[in-house]
Order: sequence, then structure tokens, then C-alpha cells
Amino acid sequence: MGKKVMGRFAPSPSGRMHLGNLFCSLLAWLSAHAQGGEILLRVEDLDRERCPEKFSRQLEQDFLFLGLTWQEGGSLGGPRGPYFQGERSGYYRELLNKLEAQGLVYPCFCSRAQLHSASAPHASDGDPVYTGACRGLSKEEIAEKALSRKPALRLRVPNEAIAFTDGHYGPVSQNLALECGDFILRRSDGVFAYQLAVVGDDGAMGVTQVVRGRDLLSSTPRQLYLYRLLGLAPPEFYHTPLLLSPEGRRLSKRDEDLGLDALREKGLSGPDIVGRLAFCAGLLDRPEPARPQELLPLFSWEKVPLEDVCLPKGLF
Repeated sequence: MGKKVMGRFAPSPSGRMHLGNLFCSLLAWLSAHAQGGEILLRVEDLDRERCPEKFSRQLEQDFLFLGLTWQEGGSLGGPRGPYFQGERSGYYRELLNKLEAQGLVYPCFCSRAQLHSASAPHASDGDPVYTGACRGLSKEEIAEKALSRKPALRLRVPNEAIAFTDGHYGPVSQNLALECGDFILRRSDGVFAYQLAVVGDDGAMGVTQVVRGRDLLSSTPRQLYLYRLLGLAPPEFYHTPLLLSPEGRRLSKRDEDLGLDALREKGLSGPDIVGRLAFCAGLLDRPEPARPQELLPLFSWEKVPLEDVCLPKGLF
């Protein structure tokens, strides 16, 4: 008998959740529970300045309004907390120490402007492929640069293809050196990077299944590299299509008209929203009210579109 599935919600409380966040969360809930699994709630508030506490408190209410329950984390607590990334910096420091002991971490003094003005191509996620400008700095050069600028910390990557099979999109392969470059583990302001934190947390919290938007598909190979270096068991990955506005624009938390507050003000109930999201996911033939539990017999990844989903006008 296989290991019990542990999925997760991992929202970033930088604003109210929009339909794209809710779409992904619904699919994560359905995927885990359809396999007899559970859901863990972890709040990804690494950058405390951008993540006010009011949004952290609101997240749970929003999930419960939609009927998306969890079995561990958040206000429920559990044995593998804390479940707020802002409280886990000591653990991230331990992970960083492990990587430094392998001789794979070095300081980078490049500014954002320098990175974007470099002649290197851009990766599929829109970030420039790092040229390695600071990779070979001597101790003297590092000491001199540190007098005027605090460095970020980067991880050396191999000239090697990292391959995996996504549960929805199939085989994926990326050469880290050519398509990603050495990537950030800790920013120059001391905030630990998403890549390090999410790998460490999913590994420590026993997450076996990660469902997230396909905009993060290209970050998976570098995370698998981190799992390998840290000796952690990687989860299975399922990436979802993105929800787009009726005009074809990618949704963001600035789209307040498609945020949960605005939808509730229009009089939409939790089942109204869930049913319409299920329609967008290919689980229902028409946008009728539904609760998450009612969708479980209908759920299959084969029904979920591969192409991004443009919201029909008037659906919400």
C-alpha cells in the first residue's frame, strides 16, 4: 500500500485571493482527496513587509467559505509547525548551512538592473538566465564589494538536465546551467528565497503532492536539484492551467473585480463560485452550484485543460 497523499495549500498573503488562486486551490483539494489524502495549510509569508497579518487571518475564512478544508496547519496547528514561513527562518538557515558545507553557495553583488541588462537570454519564467558574473570572485574582491553592497547568496548549478514527469503536463526537462543559471537562495535584504523555503518546508512537512499553477512549472527542476542536495524526498508535481481574464490577461491580486470580496458583494455563494471554477476546470458541463465534496466523483486530471482558461464574459 502506497504512502498516504498529503497535499497542501500554500498561499502568499500579499493580498486577497483572486480566482486564479482559488482555481488552483480547488484542484489541489480535489486531487488529494480523490486519492484518499489530506491537505495541509502553510502560509508563505517570507516577505513580512508585503504580507500583512490581516491577509493571513483572512485566508482561512476564504477557504472555509468555499468549503475547502484542511487537516493540518493554519489555526489547526499540528506536529510539523510552525506553519508560517515567516517563523521558520532558523530552519532555512540550517538548510543554507548544508549547501554551504558542500561548497555550492557564493555571494552575488549584482543589482536587478545589471541582471536585466545582461546579454543572457531569459528563462521561460521571464527571469534572466544568470551569467555567473560573481561566481569566480576572489576573497579580496568579495571583501571589497561587501563594503558598498550587501550580497545575495546563489547556488551553483550543474551543466545537467533535470527531468521529471508532471502529473498533468507530462515529461519536462531543463538544463539548469543553460536555461536557469545559478539561482538565489537568500536575497540581499536577508529574506530567504522561495525556492529554498518551499523545498525545505514541503520536505519537512511530509508533503507528497504539489498542485500549483503552470507559471511555476519551470521552477520545478531547480527545486528537484535542491531536494537532491538536501537529501529530501520530492513530492509528485501537478501543474494547472492559468485562469485568464475575459480579455486574456493573466489574473493578479490587483484584479479586485475578480477577488473574493467583489464576488461575495455580487451575491455569489461558496457553491456558486466552486461550481463555476469546476466548469472552467472541465469537471462540469455547465456552471451550476457545487460543493467540493460533490465534485470528488467527477474529478480527473484528464478532464482539466492543458491550455490556459480564458474566463467567459459574465461568468463571474
